Amino acid sequence: MAHSLYVSTTEVASGKALVSLGVIECLSRKTSNIGFFRPIIRKPEAGDIDDDIKLILTHFRLKQSPEDAFGLYLQEATDLLSHHHLDDLLDRIIERYKQLEKKYDFVVCEGSDFKGQEAAFEFDLNVEIVKNLGCPVLIVGKASDRTPEEAINSVQLPLDVYREKECDVVGVILNLAQPDRVDTLKASLVKELDLPESLVSVIPYDRRLSSPRMRDVVEQLNAEVLYGHKRLNNLANKYVVAAMQVQHALERLKEGNLAITPGDRSDVILGVVQADQSVNYPNLAGLVLSCGIKPHRVIAKLLDGLPDPPPILCVKSDTYTTASAIHDLHISLTCGDREKIHVAIETFDRYVNLQELEERIEGIKIKGMTPKMFTYNLVQQAKAQKRHIVLPEGNDPRILQATSVLLSQGLVNITLLGSLSSLEQTLKKHNIRLDLNQVQIINPAISENFDRYAETLYECRKHKNLSLDMAKDLIMDVSYFGTLMVYSGDADGMVSGAVHTTQHTIRPALQIIKTQPECSIVSSVFLMCLEDRVLVYGDCAVNPNPTAEQLAEIALSSADTAKRFGIEPRVALLSYSSGESGKGEEVEKVRKATHLAQQKRPDLKIEGPIQYDAAVDPDVGAQKIPDSEVA
Repeated sequence: MAHSLYVSTTEVASGKALVSLGVIECLSRKTSNIGFFRPIIRKPEAGDIDDDIKLILTHFRLKQSPEDAFGLYLQEATDLLSHHHLDDLLDRIIERYKQLEKKYDFVVCEGSDFKGQEAAFEFDLNVEIVKNLGCPVLIVGKASDRTPEEAINSVQLPLDVYREKECDVVGVILNLAQPDRVDTLKASLVKELDLPESLVSVIPYDRRLSSPRMRDVVEQLNAEVLYGHKRLNNLANKYVVAAMQVQHALERLKEGNLAITPGDRSDVILGVVQADQSVNYPNLAGLVLSCGIKPHRVIAKLLDGLPDPPPILCVKSDTYTTASAIHDLHISLTCGDREKIHVAIETFDRYVNLQELEERIEGIKIKGMTPKMFTYNLVQQAKAQKRHIVLPEGNDPRILQATSVLLSQGLVNITLLGSLSSLEQTLKKHNIRLDLNQVQIINPAISENFDRYAETLYECRKHKNLSLDMAKDLIMDVSYFGTLMVYSGDADGMVSGAVHTTQHTIRPALQIIKTQPECSIVSSVFLMCLEDRVLVYGDCAVNPNPTAEQLAEIALSSADTAKRFGIEPRVALLSYSSGESGKGEEVEKVRKATHLAQQKRPDLKIEGPIQYDAAVDPDVGAQKIPDSEVA
C-alpha cells in the first residue's frame, strides 16, 4: 500500500503549492499524522525557511521541524551531480525521506522549483527521485499564456517520461487555465493523454491567488510605506500607470487596481486618494509613487489628516521600471494568508476528483523495490541489529576497501582473517584508509581457538572418517575457519567469494552448518540490483539440474528469502515456453514443480512455466500470459 504522493511539475509558477495544500487538506480529514517533504530546495536567507515548507507546516500544524522537511539544498545537489555523484545524492534524499516515512501515516512530497539556470536538469532529477522513493506521482502543469496545444504538451511530455520509467501516475492536473476553457481543455486532455476522465483535472486561473497583496509589493520592491499601514493586505489585481491628466487616470481605475505615478504628480495623488474615498469610484489597492519623490509638504499635510488613506508607497525606480517590476512579481502562497489558502483549497476541492485520487493513492502497491530503496533498507536494518561478520579474504584490497566503508557507516563489527603484517602491506600498497584498530584480526594458524575449532570439525565429520589431524589441516583454510566461527557462535555470519570459488566458499557450510530441518536441499539466490528494480534469481550457483521436487523447494526457499529482504515475492518458474504452449521433459519438470510449490504454499503467487522475457517485461507478459499475477 502506498503511503506517499509526489507532486511533480516541470516548470516554475505552476501552482504546485495549491495542489499540495489540497492534497494534504484531503488527507487531513482522515489523519493528522501527515508528513511533508521536499527532496531539493533552494537555500533560503539566513534564519528563513523555504516558502512551501513554512506554508504547509504552519497551516496544517504538522508535527515535524522545517529541518526534517527537505533532503538537501539545490547547490549541494548541483555540486554532487557535477562530480557524477548521483548515487550519493539519491542516498541522502532516501535517508531523509525514510526518517519521515517511519513517523507518519502518509508523506506528501513536493518537487523542486525550476528557477534559474539549474532548471534544465531538475525534471530528470525529479524523475530519478520519484523512481527511487517509489512514490505515486501527481503531475502538475500550467495553461496560462498558452494555446491549448501548448498547455497539453506541458503535461504530455512528463507523463510520457514517467510512464517510460514505470512510475505510477495517479493523476494529471492542468493549472491556471482560462475559466471559459476548463471543460474543453479537460476533454482534450482525456483524449490526448489516453487517461480516464476521473484522473484528469483542469483548475481555472483565479486572480485572487496570483494577485499580490500590498505588503508583497512593499517587500519585493523594497518600498517605503508612507500611508495606509493598516491596509497592506489589500489585493492588487492589476496595475495602472497614471501618468496622464487626472481626469483620464480616474476613467481607467477599476476595483482593486494599483496606481503608479511619479511622486511629483500632486494632482494624480489627490485624485486617486479621493476616488478611493468616494462611493462613486471603486476601492483601490493602493498607490505607488515612483522616482523616489514623496508628496509635497502641502499634499502630505492633507493626507495626514485622512482617517483611512489607501496604502501609498514610495520607490526609487522610475515609472517604467516600477511597472515592470510589479508585472514580474512572483507571488507565492504564504502561511499568514488564510484567505488565499482557503481559496486554494476550495478551488482544489471543486475541480479535482478527490474520491478517485484517494482510491488511486490508497490502492497502489509499490511495484517491487528500487535498488536504492533496497540498499537503504539493508543499511538501516544493519544499523539497528549490528552484527559480527567474518571476512576470510582479508588480504584482498576490495575486501579492505569495503571494510573501510562499512566501518565508516557503523554497520557491522568485522573480523578479518590474515596476518597483521600482510594486511598492513596491502593497505599501504593500495592506499586504503582503514584503521585496523577498529577491526578484529585473526591469523588462523596462531589463533587461540585453533584447537577448539579443530575438535569441533572433527566431531562434525568423524563419521566421514575425518581424523583430528585432517581437521587441523582444514582449519588452516580460511573458509573452514570462518565457517567454524559462525557455527561456534563467535560470529554472526561470513561473507566470502571475492577470491574463492562458490564451491570453496560453501563446502564448509554444507559439511558443518547444513540445512534447516524443513529443507532437504541447499540452494542459492542472487539479489540482482537492476536499474529500476531488485530481482531474486534462484538457483544460479549450486544446483545445475534439480528435480521437480527440488525445484519446487528452491522456489519456496527463494520466496522466503525475498520476503526477509523486504521484497514481495511473486515467483516465476522459468522455462523455454510459457503456460501450456510447450512440450518436453524440461518444461514438464517445471510444470510439475510449479504444481508442487502451489500446493505447499497457496499463500504465494507462483506461476510456471514462464519464459524470462514474459516474467520481467510487463508488456510481454500481458501478451503471452494475459491473466498472470506474476508476469
